[in-house]
Amino acid sequence: MNRQQYTLPELGWDSFFGEQVGPEDLETTVPARVTLTHRGHVVAFTGADEHLIPIADKGLLRLAEQPTVGDWLLLDKDTYLPVRLLERRSLFKRKAPGTDTKPQPIAANVDTLFIVSSCNQEFNLNRLERYLCLALDAGVEPVIVLTKSDTAEDPDEYRRQAETLREGVPVRTVNSHDGNSVETLRHWCEPGKTIVFLGSSGVGKTTLLNTINGTTRHKTGAVREKDDKGRHTTTTRSLHIMESGALLVDVPGIRELHLYECEDGIQLAFNDIAELAGQCRFADCGHRHEPGCAIREALDAGRLDPRRVGNYLKLLEEAAEAAAAIIEQKRKVRDRPRYKGLVARKRKKRK
Repeated sequence: MNRQQYTLPELGWDSFFGEQVGPEDLETTVPARVTLTHRGHVVAFTGADEHLIPIADKGLLRLAEQPTVGDWLLLDKDTYLPVRLLERRSLFKRKAPGTDTKPQPIAANVDTLFIVSSCNQEFNLNRLERYLCLALDAGVEPVIVLTKSDTAEDPDEYRRQAETLREGVPVRTVNSHDGNSVETLRHWCEPGKTIVFLGSSGVGKTTLLNTINGTTRHKTGAVREKDDKGRHTTTTRSLHIMESGALLVDVPGIRELHLYECEDGIQLAFNDIAELAGQCRFADCGHRHEPGCAIREALDAGRLDPRRVGNYLKLLEEAAEAAAAIIEQKRKVRDRPRYKGLVARKRKKRK
């Protein structure tokens, strides 16, 4: 984000956010959008000035939850510390890496998600469906972008496969180094609209960003020839104003996307399969070997793709396991004071 001055609408402000702020709020606060997140701090931009806000010190951060890139904050006019996090239009989140069951926010208030994959060995329909679930659950328009079309023998074959995932989802094949090729994405890059590119490392997100912006200020990483996987070249989440006036959220490559509380998105991404599930004889049908299973009948008749059904069931199982883990963690947190009190009473009796 450069230091040129911008109006709030140019930063993505519209009536959705304006209706959350009253005249009394504007007497003591100023709206600012989070343009960068890093360990220990975020940067918020008012359109005129950038402000570094520490988030590690709970005494300084007076918010119910941690802000992420794309969020709108109300900052105190005197201290420029956050007073309130405005309601989000949309939020991308995933399960945090490792054993933690807490959600990890990726980006907020996004209008369009570009799901980026490559026309090579990295291309994976199951992975693309994960990103579709993420977008649809957040109420964000998904667009599938297949890069490196110039290196593929038949890029249209990749496009045809991607178009089978969900009717109506746009699919575009591009050469990220060619400005004319990426023009096909301009339709979604209108002034004031917020877009984000998500995909594995090495698929060409940074190169695509450079070509769209006409710059080379973001370094790119080499792809390993053995498996077409790249190195991470983006290490922080940040917001950039593009030449078109659109706002682009740049995030690190995601090697492993664990969906978090995303069952609605799964049902929307696999709407044809979900509709059949409602016709099963048993309400708790597992769609494996139960009698009267409408999904199994459609599979046997060749009306459904076994790969899609398998991925649908896998994602539902993952969502159920995540929900159970969340409930268990909440139970432990709830019971912790009771457990500590019991231990203290036992120690007191021993004395």
